[in-house]
Amino acid sequence: SFALKAATHGKVIIITKSDEDESNTKYAQGGIASVMSFPDSKEKHIADTLSCGDGLCDEKIVRMVIEQSHERIEELISWGAEFDKTQSGDFDLAREGGHSENRVLHHKDITGLEIERKILAQVHAHKNIEVFTHHFAVDLITQHHLGMEVKRSTPGIECYGAYILNNKTGKVETVLSKITLMASGGAGQVYQNTTNPVVATGDGVAMAYRAMARVKHMEFVQFHPTALYQPGSNPAFLITEAVRGAGAVLRTRSGKEFMHHYDSRKSLAPRDIVARAIDSELKKSGDEFVYLDCASIGEAHFRNHFPNILKKCQSIGINPLKDFIPVTPAAHYFCGGIETDEHARTSIQNLYAAGECACTGLHGANRLASNSLLEALVFAHQAYRHCHQKVSGIAWKDGIPDWEPGTKIPGEMVLITQSRKELKELMTNYVGIFRSDMRLQRALKRTRLLYEETEELYDKWILTPEICELRNMINIGYLIIKAAMNRTENRGLHFNVDN
Repeated sequence: SFALKAATHGKVIIITKSDEDESNTKYAQGGIASVMSFPDSKEKHIADTLSCGDGLCDEKIVRMVIEQSHERIEELISWGAEFDKTQSGDFDLAREGGHSENRVLHHKDITGLEIERKILAQVHAHKNIEVFTHHFAVDLITQHHLGMEVKRSTPGIECYGAYILNNKTGKVETVLSKITLMASGGAGQVYQNTTNPVVATGDGVAMAYRAMARVKHMEFVQFHPTALYQPGSNPAFLITEAVRGAGAVLRTRSGKEFMHHYDSRKSLAPRDIVARAIDSELKKSGDEFVYLDCASIGEAHFRNHFPNILKKCQSIGINPLKDFIPVTPAAHYFCGGIETDEHARTSIQNLYAAGECACTGLHGANRLASNSLLEALVFAHQAYRHCHQKVSGIAWKDGIPDWEPGTKIPGEMVLITQSRKELKELMTNYVGIFRSDMRLQRALKRTRLLYEETEELYDKWILTPEICELRNMINIGYLIIKAAMNRTENRGLHFNVDN
């Protein structure tokens, strides 16, 4: 959406390391939150967001995002996005955990895919936009590459573009830009069980951190309570929260309800509460999953609203209209990331960030369901409004050196795959839904060792996406661990048993 707007003022290049449609957006099932009708109100949506964020939201940002929500929805519709409607022609609004009203617009259970494909169609039709697939962003270009010593406290750090690895040629290319927007998504792959696609390795946050940008709230990792239990599946298949919004109930493997023991909202409590409740029940019982009972939803409603979930369950021998669905929590969404202001500006000049890689102040300590697609659209718009006024006054930077490649052909890829496996295991076991001081200390020690070993390979080997991803994932793991160690109170998604 940023590219479509920025392209009215000049050339825009979209760089993506995989196929153009492969991102967390594609897998967003539930929908996009927006106040559309009475008795709902923007004040209710604001209050729900602030409550879910557990006191760490920036209220000014929350109000800005929700005030813009209707305008951004209308924009999506103008680009061709279609949202489900009732027989009377009104939007069929769903309700999810933490919401006090039905306000989630959706397209069946593939809302993200619907939005993505309609925006991509607009992008391909625009003469000023080029899309480079299978190009891996390695590092942002700043004064550091011109020989200047740059620290996180250095004022006036500037971004001039990025070094990009062309996966087809194996060459690192220098791509200069007056404005760079980081929209690189999440980092769920640092955990063993995640709903995120394999591309979600935190590359953008790691790149920005290495370039000395400020990052914030990295300790707040949201685990979706209900991923389909299917050992060995990567990514885990998401059972959208809208299923519980439609009436599904969580049960233990023995068939007993349990959420009333944890929250008065029961199965519709916010995700942090539900995920911790499930994790607690699993630890007590020794089971590997709980059940989602969808019997009360009704066959017609389930078939109409959740066809993708129905198809997936049936493919593995589960009939959700009659059978309980086995579910377990999975790493899902990062509330922290590259710190931005209300204009999507980072602490580095001419570098903006939007979407899951950004920490905007909207989510605080926990994200309210279906606020993320809205946030991405709003901050893409904010970035465009700010940068299009200044882009003509930015001069191209001269003297940017080419990338200095390594000389050694990568060998023994087991060094990469094993380190990646170790990182995912230690993050899952030590820095997951529940944490402790001892677990965090152990995680930090092991992460430092993985970092040293990986940097040694990085400095010698010819670059590959695999070594770059591992390096970024270790960087993300370190940031999560350090932020978790610095958080001395239990808040939102962060829960340390020693606090």
